[in-house]
Amino acid sequence: MKSIIAAGLLLGMSHGAAIAGPYVNVESNSGYLGNDYQGGVTDLHVGYDNALGENASYYVQAGPAFVFEDGSDTETEISGKVGVGVDVTEQLNIYGEIAFLTEDRSFEEDLNVGVKGGATFRF
Repeated sequence: MKSIIAAGLLLGMSHGAAIAGPYVNVESNSGYLGNDYQGGVTDLHVGYDNALGENASYYVQAGPAFVFEDGSDTETEISGKVGVGVDVTEQLNIYGEIAFLTEDRSFEEDLNVGVKGGATFRF
């Protein structure tokens, strides 16, 4: 169950716009099944973002993740993400992100990975 919650929360995470350079990102995500709270994850990340040429940018961030599963004790894991965004035109940006969350602080056996991609069109 914990893996399902973590995977769903990873896919829902997003990165906001930031000025180039180092930053701190605190983000909390919760999951519900209907009206039933399933759990949540709060990330405390340190990251870095910068331009990739004139029309693209990237970011990397990682740090502790506090995992709250309904009916269980809070667990501390490690999470992180890397992403890129490209301005195709002045109005259209495409982006992608890969995020991870350890389980039992293991990178070898139970690493939860989420992948997301999308496009933003501005009017």
